Amino acid sequence: MGKAYCYSPFLNFLAMKTIKLILRWVLILAALAGLYVGGMIAYAMITDYQPDPTEELTPLGDAQNELAGDTLTLITWNIGFGAQGAATDFFYDGGKTVRMPQETVEGYWQGISQAFNEWAGDVDMMLLQEVDRDSRRSYHQDQVKALADLLPGYSGAFAPNYDVKFIPIPFLNPMGKVYGGLCTWSRIQPLETVRHSFEGNYSWPTHLFFLDRCFLVQRFELDSSDAQLVVINTHNSAYDDGSLKARQMEQLATVLEAEYAQGNYVIVGGDWNQFFPGFEGIAGFRTDTMPDRYFVPEDYPSPGWQWTYDPSVATNRDLAAPYDAATTRRGIIDYFLLSPNVEALSVAGIDQDFALSDHQPVRVRVRLKRE
Repeated sequence: MGKAYCYSPFLNFLAMKTIKLILRWVLILAALAGLYVGGMIAYAMITDYQPDPTEELTPLGDAQNELAGDTLTLITWNIGFGAQGAATDFFYDGGKTVRMPQETVEGYWQGISQAFNEWAGDVDMMLLQEVDRDSRRSYHQDQVKALADLLPGYSGAFAPNYDVKFIPIPFLNPMGKVYGGLCTWSRIQPLETVRHSFEGNYSWPTHLFFLDRCFLVQRFELDSSDAQLVVINTHNSAYDDGSLKARQMEQLATVLEAEYAQGNYVIVGGDWNQFFPGFEGIAGFRTDTMPDRYFVPEDYPSPGWQWTYDPSVATNRDLAAPYDAATTRRGIIDYFLLSPNVEALSVAGIDQDFALSDHQPVRVRVRLKRE
């Protein structure tokens, strides 16, 4: 006992030194973490993308074709920035992956390119979402330029909706730079192309690192008519509590009603991030537990407008895990909305088994009901 008592002051001293050293390092690490977080927020504020409410865009290339008769074919597809194919899960959606290996992403892009090769010359307009121009997640591919090379004879338009110089999460493997947006390609030269910012955003500082949502409006001349064809590409909010979607839909409704009141023909396609009215799921697959899924209001924007979709083909899948045909939840959130003076002749979801993106294309053939 006496011997142990003799050494206790030394042991107490050693313990105190150890505790002080640990506390010192904890404080240093906390200070460094605070500086990192503060620095990232400051950098994001300085470089924050703040688009105007409306912005006229310069067309990419020229289209020489005119609308043949009163019918045209359109496709809408969220290509998942060329990196969200069947093997992918994603950390935003409950998965773990930030970015897939480069060779996997290149393989997805080869498949996406093949799809556009098959559609070129046959499809009049392609409404695309999540097209990257310079993002770490897609290894800095300029997918707009790549599509321009694939689609000679089409006029393109790019509307950025995600322009963040550095996304610092996850902490040990940050997402990094993202620059992407909506892209529309048309075999008919538009009279005007305008990016419209959706109103509302996440609270500070979250909005500094998220998308600045928008919709892309293009106008086309019609022969022997004062009316115009108005085609809108939209990508509504995800990851919100529904309030942002509701505000965006109200804003969009105002535009749609105004265009139709002028006698124009209106077609809207895109990734709505919500179910169309009356959607009851796809036979054999659960959709009720898919995150952040809401329903478009009934009779939107007013009675007579038509939701155009293929009820048999899922257009979106859950990204919490890689795709499994037997277990992955899926739903339909990509589709078209037509004004009362536009008739849907046919619509088909293109089932790719989610090989190339977490979304699947939808193809529609429409007729303008001209008197």
